Amino acid sequence: MIRKTNCWMIALLMFTFISGNAQTNQKAMGQLIDRQFKLAQEQYYLLAKNTPADRMPKTFYPIKDSSESSDTKWWCSGFFPGALLYIYEYTKDPATLSEAKRRLAILEKEKHYTGNHDLGFMMFCSFGNAYRILKDPAYKPTIDTAAASLITRYKPNAKVIQSWNSGNRWVGPVIIDNMMNLELLLWVAQNGGDNNLKQISLNHADITIQNHFRKDYGTYHVVDYNMNTGEVVKKATWQGDADESTWARGQAWALYGYTMMYRFTKDNRYLNQAKQIAQFILKHPSLPADRVPYWDFDAKDIPNALRDASAAAIMASALLELGQYTNKKEREQYVSEARTMLQTLSGSEYTAKPGTNGGFLLKHSVGALPLKSEIDVPLTYADYYYLEALLRYKNWYL
Repeated sequence: MIRKTNCWMIALLMFTFISGNAQTNQKAMGQLIDRQFKLAQEQYYLLAKNTPADRMPKTFYPIKDSSESSDTKWWCSGFFPGALLYIYEYTKDPATLSEAKRRLAILEKEKHYTGNHDLGFMMFCSFGNAYRILKDPAYKPTIDTAAASLITRYKPNAKVIQSWNSGNRWVGPVIIDNMMNLELLLWVAQNGGDNNLKQISLNHADITIQNHFRKDYGTYHVVDYNMNTGEVVKKATWQGDADESTWARGQAWALYGYTMMYRFTKDNRYLNQAKQIAQFILKHPSLPADRVPYWDFDAKDIPNALRDASAAAIMASALLELGQYTNKKEREQYVSEARTMLQTLSGSEYTAKPGTNGGFLLKHSVGALPLKSEIDVPLTYADYYYLEALLRYKNWYL
């Protein structure tokens, strides 16, 4: 009897200890999220000040203490207003909302852009969030028009949306990033648009599963197609370390993309694909303990290779959503891993001090190292997906 009582008491003490730790962790995450959004609000005042009124922020070079901006046709143009809207969603700061609306106004004309596949990044991360948060019906026609512009790049014989135009290097390139732009099409189809937009998305996602993944669920960055026949011409990279390496941000796009596909379709093929992609990331021997990946999982100079905060931010956001669709054990793994990523990104190594970093929130992202572009600098999409992940954690797991 005494032995049974002791076992019961030990179990109760362990449960109390674990529960107490869980509550402490949740309180700490709540404080972290609040602190980071307050910092983001102040930083984005500075970022807006540093960015001409008719342009969008691109990056900041700490060594030169100089900011770089872009026109609204740059593929990242939607992330600044999108991040401002996330900040407003949390803080309800009217000055942040006013700035978001000003930047939306200069971006709106790009709803007609057909120069590449990036309309989802440009128009849905911006106007999609504006419509969701502000409930203003004036934004919806912009989203609908952007979807119509995007599908002009759909190639029915190959059943994919061509990412970049043909040229000397590529016949009909499709990049893994393109999975992200399907969200625009699926949302419009679900909200009164032509159901053909959904079918185009399904076709593209299915062909991407067929051709973009290796047996270990690592991704190729670029698959080049003969768009008349659908035949694969070659599999290669543009921003990764090598054709057969796995570029970290590309793997993050894949994880996010197939998790999003499941959200819209509830097709278990997409859920399974997302889980397998997640396991590639989380079990990869080169993934550091702090969960911010090297810029390429197979970079030749690991462990001295650069880290990519943008990849970690995208992965964290995707893992938090994936946890919404899985069993308890899987959810605990995904949420724990995402929490570690967010805690690392929220530390002094990756989060800028107030008034620094040109106004950007995160440091240490890698845009395109082989092209010697945007190396170890802040980037708008790193901030965007980081803020999205913080909001998702708050809304779903606190």
